Parts: sequence; C-alpha cells; structure tokens
Amino acid sequence: MMKLAILSTTIAVTAAFAPSATYSSKSALHSTPEETVVDTSADIPADIPQPAPAVAAINGWVPDETKPCYGLPGAVAPTGYFDPLGFAQSGITLNEIKRNREAEVMHGRVAMLATVGYFAGEAIPGPFGLTGPANDQLAQLPWPALSLLTVAIGSAEIRRAQIGWVEPDFGNWSKTLWKLRENYYPGDLGFDPLGLKPTDPVKFADMQTRELQNGRLAMIGAAGMCAQEIFNHRSIIGTIDFYSKVFSGADPYQNCGEGFNIC
Repeated sequence: MMKLAILSTTIAVTAAFAPSATYSSKSALHSTPEETVVDTSADIPADIPQPAPAVAAINGWVPDETKPCYGLPGAVAPTGYFDPLGFAQSGITLNEIKRNREAEVMHGRVAMLATVGYFAGEAIPGPFGLTGPANDQLAQLPWPALSLLTVAIGSAEIRRAQIGWVEPDFGNWSKTLWKLRENYYPGDLGFDPLGLKPTDPVKFADMQTRELQNGRLAMIGAAGMCAQEIFNHRSIIGTIDFYSKVFSGADPYQNCGEGFNIC
C-alpha cells in the first residue's frame, strides 16, 4: 500500500513538469498564413467629414517634393524638365520654387508685351511724336507722361505684392522677407477680364505651360531686340531692310546723307 502511494505521488509530480498536451484555439492576435480582410468602410457613418489633405490644392496643383519643381507645370518635349543651372534642384524650399516661378511668369508677361511693343511702337506713330528705335523712344516722352507711366507701373507692382506676398514683419525680417502666401499660386493675380482661365486642373496646367513657353521665348526675343538696337541704333524693321540689302549685294548706305553711316 505504501509503495502504491509513493508511485502515485511520483507520477503526479512528474506530470506537473511535463508539457501540456492541450492546445488552445487560435485567436485574432495570432498571425496566420491566410489573413482575413475585414471591410470597415461600412462601419463609418457617411455624415462624418473626412480629414482634409495636408496641403490644399491651388488651381489643381498640390506641391509634391518628390517631383521636379514640386510638380509645377512648364516642362515640354523634347527637353522635358530642363534645369541646367539648378534653380529647382533638390533641397530648394517650396517658397523659393514659388518665388522663382513668380519671377519667371511675370517677366515672361512683360517680355511678351515688350515684344509686341517694339514692333508696334516703331511702326505706328505715337501720340507724342515718338520716332526712331524703341530703345530711344522712352527718352522722348514728356515728363508728365513719363511720371504717369512710372506711377502706373509702381501701383501695379504694389498691388501684386499685396495679393501674393506676405506682409513684412519689421520685428523679424527673416520670417516674412521674400515669402509668398501659402494659398497663392505663382502668377495668379485674379485678373482675368476675358475669362480665359480654365476651371479644369488639367486644362489650367496646359494653359500655364503654354504661357510659360511663350514667355520664355519672348524674354529671349526682347533681350535680342534690345541688344540689337543698342548695337546698331536701328529699328527692328530697319535692321531687316539693312541686311536684306547687304545680302542682296546692294549698297545699304546709298540713300544716306554725306557723313552718315546710319540711316
């Protein structure tokens, strides 16, 4: 009897340290080879507003730092994204990209007006009897007209700054100096009297690209015309007529007065 009791106690103690033969059922916390996808979209009430994007779209453009120039339009074939001087290289801040694009758009618009103005100003008689190359016509303006022109240009620039640029903080210049508003799209001043601005983001990007390309070409053209008139003091049409005579073998100075080599 004593031996049976000792044997029973030994078996019980040994079983206490033996691994359990029972297996618990799998729970949701255990990973399984086949994951069950649960659709919880139906559990979200429709009246709960969804979170807004981190950056609000402006004319359909959302700044994306992974794209060249933060995704702004303006790249066309065959060059595509062309930035040999690194104005939009990696590391340039969004504000600097927007400021450079603002300068490009505005200078392009001025250059397009200047290109037309060179031809129109030299071909059509002005109200103040302006004559000669366009480069010389500004100096021929009467002082009252020149003063009004200066005030008009200054007023337009001040209004542009009020629309797109952050007000200066004189107590801390580094916070607001050269800083554009976050909700301002470079070049979009809200001035569209003919209603040409598309509402579709894709069409807007296409129109912006066309404006940029024409502005870039106009900047090169206006700079070339300005340099040409400084060099030879002839109007654009006068230069074309001069060199057409040169290449045809005619004497371009035939009708000039004695002692004059520019006529």
